[in-house]
Amino acid sequence: MPGRRVAMFLFYDARIRAFLYQTIAIGAVVFVAWMMFSTASANLAKQDIATGFGFLARQAGFVITETAIAYEPTDTFGRAILVGIANTVKVSALAVFFGTILGVLVGIGRLSHNPVLSRLMLAYVEALRNVPLLLYLLLWYSLIISVFPPVKQAIEMLPGVFLSNSGLVMPAMRWASGLEALVIALVVGTVAAVVVTRVLARLRIATGKEMPVATIAAFAILLPLTLTLLSADISVSLDVPELGRFRLTGGYHVRPEFVALLIGLTLSASANVAEIVRAGIQAVSKGQWEAATALGLPRSRTLKLIILPQALRIIVPPLTNTYLTVFKNSSLAIAIGYPDLVMVSNTIMNQTGQAIEAIAIFMAVYLGLSILISLVMNWYNARVALRER
Repeated sequence: MPGRRVAMFLFYDARIRAFLYQTIAIGAVVFVAWMMFSTASANLAKQDIATGFGFLARQAGFVITETAIAYEPTDTFGRAILVGIANTVKVSALAVFFGTILGVLVGIGRLSHNPVLSRLMLAYVEALRNVPLLLYLLLWYSLIISVFPPVKQAIEMLPGVFLSNSGLVMPAMRWASGLEALVIALVVGTVAAVVVTRVLARLRIATGKEMPVATIAAFAILLPLTLTLLSADISVSLDVPELGRFRLTGGYHVRPEFVALLIGLTLSASANVAEIVRAGIQAVSKGQWEAATALGLPRSRTLKLIILPQALRIIVPPLTNTYLTVFKNSSLAIAIGYPDLVMVSNTIMNQTGQAIEAIAIFMAVYLGLSILISLVMNWYNARVALRER
């Protein structure tokens, strides 16, 4: 009887009951997935089709035109998938960064008292939100290919900087040694700057004295870098591109597929961010504007110091969905030939015939990236949320 009472008490606890339901749901999903995989594996085995993930250790044997990490055709299929993941994360993260900045500016412009600027921003948002992203990707790629000259007629914009329909080629730094030490020094300096900034902020609140926070933070970042440059064995060379008869060799190559995808994702994300920012600002009470005007604050400082910090609590939750959409829409890169995760996985499927495993891998990667973005944005949302005292 006491054990039964304890069980009933635990069952009526909302948190424990919710945890139990979630555990059952996860277990059911895992069981169904395992049954489906087992059934598919058995059917494929009957037809003498190889299954499993052992193919990841085999040599890839194909070229990837753009790589965010080192890769050679002699590397494994597993390495090729890592290259696809890195390419996807690179272009998506850049699109999120530039799209957020551009979207905030456009969203503020939508609320401008200047009717011409406001209407232009409205046209920008509507044009980008009401046309499929795939069409814009094809448009940007076609423009780059048709507007710029072929490689043998490449435009030398600066010494060693060439522009053609194969992309932008510029001098690149090749690190023989010392790059790892510099990265570690930068991370240490950044952490030190964050800690120092927080300590100085608490001192300012406690004492009321203003301190040169920006100068001290910059010193905290530069000091480890300077010490590393003076003490570490750093060897670096400059790789300058050379124009041949049919192609450019050397240097760093920014390819048109990457540029077209980055422009498309950035503009698409900026239109959605703009509407979120506009709605967030309009959700703040007009009394806040009136109070700031009564205190003599100009509109720009009112927006920066009063309105945007309050609107941020409304903006962050829907912004999460926009960022998730950017990462998922990067899979459209296959239409213009950018070697993202989906395109690399398709090549691997064609060479190995193991479609189920390849599809499972990139589905798991997109799921993992989505969960990671949600966790980061939820953490930030909790940080900016209004706390009752």
